[in-house]
Amino acid sequence: MNYAVTIAFDGTAYCGWQVQNNAISIQQTVQDAAEKVFGMRPPVTGCSRTDSGVHAREYVCVISDVKDIKTEAVPLALNACLPADISALKARRVPDDFHPRYDCIQKEYEYVIWNSNIKNVFDSRVWHLPRPLDTERMASLAQDFVGKQDFCSYMSAGSKIIDTVRTVKYMNVTRDGDYIRINVAADGFLYNMVRIMTGTLVEATYGKKCTDIRGITEAKDRSKAGMTAPACGLFLNKLVYTR
Repeated sequence: MNYAVTIAFDGTAYCGWQVQNNAISIQQTVQDAAEKVFGMRPPVTGCSRTDSGVHAREYVCVISDVKDIKTEAVPLALNACLPADISALKARRVPDDFHPRYDCIQKEYEYVIWNSNIKNVFDSRVWHLPRPLDTERMASLAQDFVGKQDFCSYMSAGSKIIDTVRTVKYMNVTRDGDYIRINVAADGFLYNMVRIMTGTLVEATYGKKCTDIRGITEAKDRSKAGMTAPACGLFLNKLVYTR
């Protein structure tokens, strides 16, 4: 039996999703919990390779080849074995050919900025920028990211991905008090793409560089884009599946 399990996690204490030899990952921790629940160590496949320190409000992983138990019991049993910073939200049975990454047709990330000269001691999951940001300008510039384009300029240097064309469905920038939220959905993302796009918008609104988003995109050159925003403010927010 295969279960697609939706989890949420605070990634602060982890090296990202994928198992590492020298650090604790989300994947390893979920696998440890699944081993206790099902009495054997099952394969656990994730929908995305989230970076170290990145969080998720909605992340789907598949626990494969395990005994059949009541679907509603799966998240309860896993949560009894998971640490406080990872929560299983729901589960469903899926066929053998279901893949949490390849069957996902759209992902939405949210990047959160705390834009105040007063630090926020109650929220470590933000990028603190004390200098005021022009949210309306950021929202306007963000529209140049929308559409099917080659996003090579917004991919981490050294990445070996060859096909760098993605379709961004929308990118919205909104302000809620001192919080700025950047929500971007696409059919897929390159390594560090959302964090580099965010850093580019920030540098553009500060007027240092990066004011010509379309020119940066057409250049296909990472050095033309802005900084990589820190991982702490990034959340995998929503997933859309075909089945």
